[in-house]
Amino acid sequence: MVLVSGAAGKTGRAVIEALVEQGTGVRAFVRRKEQAMSVLALGAAEAVVGDMQNEADVQEAMAGVTAVYHICPNMHPDEINIGQIAIRAARQHGVSRFVYHSVLHPQVEAMPHHWQKMRVEEQLFVSDLAFTILQPAAYMQNLWASWDSIMQEGIYRVPYPPHTRLNMVDLRDVAAAAAVVLTTHGHEYATYELAGPENLSQTEIAALLQARLNHPVSVRRISPAAWTAQARVAGLGQYQIETLLKMFAYYGRYGFPGNAQTLTWLLGRSPGTLADFLQRNFTQ
Repeated sequence: MVLVSGAAGKTGRAVIEALVEQGTGVRAFVRRKEQAMSVLALGAAEAVVGDMQNEADVQEAMAGVTAVYHICPNMHPDEINIGQIAIRAARQHGVSRFVYHSVLHPQVEAMPHHWQKMRVEEQLFVSDLAFTILQPAAYMQNLWASWDSIMQEGIYRVPYPPHTRLNMVDLRDVAAAAAVVLTTHGHEYATYELAGPENLSQTEIAALLQARLNHPVSVRRISPAAWTAQARVAGLGQYQIETLLKMFAYYGRYGFPGNAQTLTWLLGRSPGTLADFLQRNFTQ
């Protein structure tokens, strides 16, 4: 039985689907009762409701599982402590495999959520657990957040300059790689970067969107103030807003490149391109 924490989010759901597809039993750890029904509908064998910051809840979730896929809630200000609780519970229950969902380039202190993940990685190094660390790039699925303006206005809005080059990876490929390391031997004590095959500028992304949608799409930079106003309306907290603004500033100055060789090896095939992703999700 594999425990997937943060199971109701898009990453957790994708990992559940990948594990269920290959016949692996999944226990989903979710925050709310209504989320339990949704993960059971995906094929999870069990669902446990609890709080990752509550040690008793985490202990209950880990009892009897052989492997853990630990996903902290996105941009959580207490990720280090949440990681410590999960690692401690895994050790106490004799979990044989602990896979941590980190991020590409966690070494970057200028992005606070990356830096927190690096500190959790550090805790794994001294934990005596058989761990694997996965470091995914930005998801292609993040484009859905801009989909209304892309479709209705033909505008792809981004919070950094149009020339900014970012690596994007299909979440389905990340989930497939997670299933590999959770269910096959030889990945203990490894750290794997999970990047897509392209480092595209925002202008190039807009061109691919335009070609697929068959209508004009232009990229437009949104100011930090305008983005912040939208984020507040969407319900983001102050820590999340400040952290994301720092991430955007870093992207705008340095980009966020990645290399697909490791993911290619794990999958036994080339990871999907953005054109592949758009073709799969949008048929003219």
